[in-house]
Amino acid sequence: MSNDTVRAPSWPGYAEVHRVTTLLRRESVGGMLLVVAAIAAIVWANSPASDAYVALRDFRFGYEPWHLELSVGAWAADGLLAVFFFMVGLELKREIVSGSLRRLNTAIVPVTAAFAGVAVPALIYVAVVHTQPSLLAGWAIPTATDIAFAVAVLALVGSHLPGPLRIFLLTLAVVDDLIAIAIIAIFYTSDIDLLPLGVFAVIVVVYGAVAHRGRAWFARNGWAAWVVLLPIGFAAWAFLHASGVHATIAGVALAFTIPVAPSRRQPVHRGMDLAEQFEHRYRPLSAGIAVPLFAFFAAGVPVEGGEGLLRAVADPVTIGVVAGLVLGKPIGILLGVRLLTLLTKVRLDPALKWIDLAGVGLLAGIGFTVSLLIAELSFPAGSPHTDDAKIAIMVASLLASVLASCVLLVRNRRYKHLALAENVDADGDDVPDVYQQPHPGPR
Repeated sequence: MSNDTVRAPSWPGYAEVHRVTTLLRRESVGGMLLVVAAIAAIVWANSPASDAYVALRDFRFGYEPWHLELSVGAWAADGLLAVFFFMVGLELKREIVSGSLRRLNTAIVPVTAAFAGVAVPALIYVAVVHTQPSLLAGWAIPTATDIAFAVAVLALVGSHLPGPLRIFLLTLAVVDDLIAIAIIAIFYTSDIDLLPLGVFAVIVVVYGAVAHRGRAWFARNGWAAWVVLLPIGFAAWAFLHASGVHATIAGVALAFTIPVAPSRRQPVHRGMDLAEQFEHRYRPLSAGIAVPLFAFFAAGVPVEGGEGLLRAVADPVTIGVVAGLVLGKPIGILLGVRLLTLLTKVRLDPALKWIDLAGVGLLAGIGFTVSLLIAELSFPAGSPHTDDAKIAIMVASLLASVLASCVLLVRNRRYKHLALAENVDADGDDVPDVYQQPHPGPR
C-alpha cells in the first residue's frame, strides 16, 4: 500500500463518538415511539372502529385561499414532517461544517455508500415492475433509510460496536435523507408556481439573517425562537406549499441557514453553534411528536382480510419494494464501498470489517418515514398500490431490522469480549485509550 493511500472513515475523536452515542440514545426513544404509533394505526384501521380512524385522518381544516385547507393526514405529512426534515437539515449542516462530511477522507465512503444504496434498490424495483409502466412512478419508494428507526435498532443491539461504524451509519442515513429530499423536489413536483416560490426564497433569506444576527439572544432565551423564528418559518413553509413543491423541503432549507460553529476543535462562544442548541431543544418535538403522528396517520392501511393480503403479496409494487429495501440496500452499500476501494486509493479503516458494513447495509433497509411519504406521492389518491406499498415498507422494515440485528448482535458480542480484554484507560485520563491511538489495529 502506498504512503498516500487515504483511509476512510478515519477513527473519530472521543468527543465525536460521545456526541453520536448520545444522539443514538435519543433516537432510540423516537424509534420505539414510531413503531408504537404505526402498530396502533394498523390495529385501529383494521378494527370495527376503522371508520372513525378514516374520518379522523380525512378531516379537513385550514384556510383555503392560502392553499392550507388540508386533511389531518396531509397536515401530518406536509407540516409535521417538515419538523423532522428541519432536524435532518441541522444535522447535515453540522456534519458538513464541523463533522465527518467536512473532510474528503471521512466523507467519501458513507457518501458513496449512500448513493449506491439509493441506486441499486431503485434499479431492483424497476426490474420487478418494468412490465407495468404505470407502476414505475414508485421507483423511489425503496431508496430511503429511516434514520430514527435505524439508529434506534443500532442503539439497542450495538452498545460495543466501534465508533467509526456508528459514524458511518449516521452519515449514511443523513446523506440518504438528503438524496430523498432531492428526489421529492425533482421527481414528485409537477406544477410549480414561481411567485410563491420566489416569496419562499426571500423569506428563507430573512429567516437566516434574523438567526445570524440574533444567535446569541436565541441561545440565551429558549422562548425567543418560538416567538420570532417560528412564525417566519411557518410563512416560508406556507409559501413553499402554495408553490407546488413538497412543503417538507422547507425544513431543510431553513435548517441550512442556522449558524454552526466552524470546528469542534475551536472554542465555541455562546450562541455560535446555534444549530447544536436547536437540535438539542427540538429533537424531542420531532422524535416524540412529529414523526410518530405522521406514522400514525400514514401507516393505517386496511388489510381487508385474506383477500387484501393476497392482493398485496401478488402486487409487483410489494415485491419490488421489499426486494429493493431488504436486498437492494445492503447490496448497493457493499458494492459501492467495494468499487470505491478497488478503483481509488481509499481504504476502510482497519477497525471496520466487511461483515460490520453488511450489518449496517441491512439496517439501512429500514425505510419507514420517508418511504411512506414517497409511497403517498407515487400513485393517484385511492390507488390500491399505495396501500400495498405501505404494507411492503412495513414488512421490509421488519425483515431488515431482524436480519440486521442478527448480524450486529453477533458482532457486538465479539467487540464486547475484546473490550473486556483491554485496559481501556491505562493512563487514568478518563478517555478510553483506544480513542487516543492514531490507527487502531484490526478487530
